[in-house]
Amino acid sequence: MSAILFGQSYFLRFDPKLHAAMRPYPPLGALYAASYAHARGHDVAVFDAMLADSEKEWGAALALHQPRIAVLFEDHFNYLSKMCLLRMRDAAFTMMRAAKARGCIVIVSGSDATDNLEKYFDNGADYILIGEGEVTLGELLDQLYEIGNQKTCPERSEGSEIENIRGLAFRNANGSITRTPPREYIRDLDALPFPAWDLIDLEKYRRAWTARHGYFSMNLVTTRGCPYHCNWCAKPIYGQRYNARSPENVVAEIQMLKEKFAPDHLEFADDIFGLQPNWVEKFAERVQANNARVPFKCLARADLLTEKFVVALARAGCQTVWMGAESGAQKILDAMDKGQRVEQIYAAAARLHRAGIQVGFFLQFGYPGETRADIEQTLQMIRDCAPDDIGISVSYPLPGTKFHERVRAQLGAKQNWNDSDDLAMLYRGTYTPEFYRALYRAVHHEFRARRAARAFKHSFRLRHLLTLISNALRLPFARWRMNWLERKSRFY
Repeated sequence: MSAILFGQSYFLRFDPKLHAAMRPYPPLGALYAASYAHARGHDVAVFDAMLADSEKEWGAALALHQPRIAVLFEDHFNYLSKMCLLRMRDAAFTMMRAAKARGCIVIVSGSDATDNLEKYFDNGADYILIGEGEVTLGELLDQLYEIGNQKTCPERSEGSEIENIRGLAFRNANGSITRTPPREYIRDLDALPFPAWDLIDLEKYRRAWTARHGYFSMNLVTTRGCPYHCNWCAKPIYGQRYNARSPENVVAEIQMLKEKFAPDHLEFADDIFGLQPNWVEKFAERVQANNARVPFKCLARADLLTEKFVVALARAGCQTVWMGAESGAQKILDAMDKGQRVEQIYAAAARLHRAGIQVGFFLQFGYPGETRADIEQTLQMIRDCAPDDIGISVSYPLPGTKFHERVRAQLGAKQNWNDSDDLAMLYRGTYTPEFYRALYRAVHHEFRARRAARAFKHSFRLRHLLTLISNALRLPFARWRMNWLERKSRFY
């Protein structure tokens, strides 16, 4: 039995595209929150939905641990949690109702809950944490146990101090929603305990990774937040702040992970890696001094990837850098308030390749005002920069963003994707939704054919040749369909 059961509602099995890719990472958000609560003296357990089959396993965890409090602490470091996929929202509601049926107090932290308070309260939430959640959760748990005296399931009572806890939302006695003043962000991230890795089955992750990819990857974060102003990016949890752990603290965690779990690879899940001046250089020095080198991937902005920055990344063991390139058209980058130049993307990709670091491009199509000429500039950028991998999406209006406000009047009943492969245009783009799906396929066929051609040139392996032929044969029809749908869009 454990007094508090933590969980989250992202089930990889409910996201067919990513389940097929099988690159699962534990829910850092829930693991940080559980570790923080445990450090305050609370008895905690964690239900890990990532590799679970369904919400029924959450029900089994409730029966096993018989918690007084259930906490759904969504993983704020997983970009799909920001997107609030409908299948995962349904899972959250099912999990909340199951916890309420067992008499638990239900606490929720997440982007979707923040944007949809009433829906979450209607489905069983008693408290919703607004903003960065650990400190608010700690104070709330202390109050609930003081009220309940840890003998029965705690309840909010008249005269309690819960109303004075910052960063909290709940329904008051007359049923209306109360929001307390916002919580200050945690500035000293080194003060947080490391995630509660011991409360989940990491061997299950190791088996999944090694069976599919031949190596085992783990995740960690060095920062929280992003100070940039891309107008399509929502920041309901960390706002516009940017706080970083010290290089020494991060290296200490890497050493711990190496000693206890021996990962072959690491993913830094930061929105932006190494933004603070000289942070990456100091990190590389500490990695080398402490024999903490593990191949890793991270996300960085093109305008930050100077020669000095890239050299330090290589010294630290960086294997792959993903950039939010978004578009090869400067007009679109400016419309997005991206704050970077197309030529900076080209230069950053070239520097990374020279340093032996792989390059990944995140791209999005369909931003308002984008024309076929803009799309062609993006395709040319892919050809010229030759990234090692790409991730493609259509622009996605998230609540609380300028982009969302701009297209709000065009949004219909469906305002979220069901899963990551949905690719639905939720507003009226320049072209039909079918055009963007055809564009998605055409871009991938061309990219895979070009990548396979480069690989075959260096290795002469049959699998690269077969990939080249397969995609090259499919590409003409994909382009024809895309062009046909463009013409059809004139009547859209």
